[in-house]
Amino acid sequence: MELAIRGIGLLAPGLLGWEGSRSVLAGMQPYVPAPVPQPQATILPPNERRRSSDAVRWAVEVAHEAMGRSGLDQRAVPAVFTSSGGEISVFDQLSRLLATQDRLVSPTLFHQSVHNAASGYWGIATAGQESSTALSCYDDSFIAGLVEAAALVETEGRPVLLVAYDLPVPAPLHEARPITTGFAMALVLSPLAEASIATVTLTLKEASEGEPTSLADQVLEQLRKHNPAARSLPLLCTIAAGMRQTVVFDWLGDQRIEVTVRPCRL
Repeated sequence: MELAIRGIGLLAPGLLGWEGSRSVLAGMQPYVPAPVPQPQATILPPNERRRSSDAVRWAVEVAHEAMGRSGLDQRAVPAVFTSSGGEISVFDQLSRLLATQDRLVSPTLFHQSVHNAASGYWGIATAGQESSTALSCYDDSFIAGLVEAAALVETEGRPVLLVAYDLPVPAPLHEARPITTGFAMALVLSPLAEASIATVTLTLKEASEGEPTSLADQVLEQLRKHNPAARSLPLLCTIAAGMRQTVVFDWLGDQRIEVTVRPCRL
């Protein structure tokens, strides 16, 4: 599958937005993790913003950035949201409440607990009526989302928004799923077009044909290894550096997805 990248959004410690992060991702500046200010997600109506979870605000923030950079009408673009844990902090709150004697759960907390909460809030924010998919594939959640979004671009012949996000897992759940750093990114993918940042080609391979791409910067590599959404970093770094290169992603254990990047503009 061959397609274009029209816009990128990014939010992580020390990586606040695509434009401000390119020099770090390209290796021209050292990566220095820093606290992430609470995303404002100003595209959300005030009441929805007040009720939204951290995961929703992170996902909506990067989706809005990517769509803004693409120049496309965000109401007219279907979306794929992918996350390993989704609303893990909400799940933690629900579990704690259900362990009490009263077991009282607020309706707001309950409706936030579903895995497609972020995609639902995005639909409210944009007043869009296009299709939306929410999926999860453990550590391969990013590449699963990329394959899904690319397939939609190929079959429908129009742009698709991809959003990948995972936030820290609270104690005691983090003992089973030790994600300690938040990461969210978004790509606007489309059929090949002149107004694109890069073009990418996805190819399915056997696991024996190559290992997943790692990062030379060891601090960034730790981020990549310990947050499923951050598995996208080799792709983002390649685009930021303006290199023609193939990056390899693990896919369901016994397969690989090769993504060949050809830069167009930054």
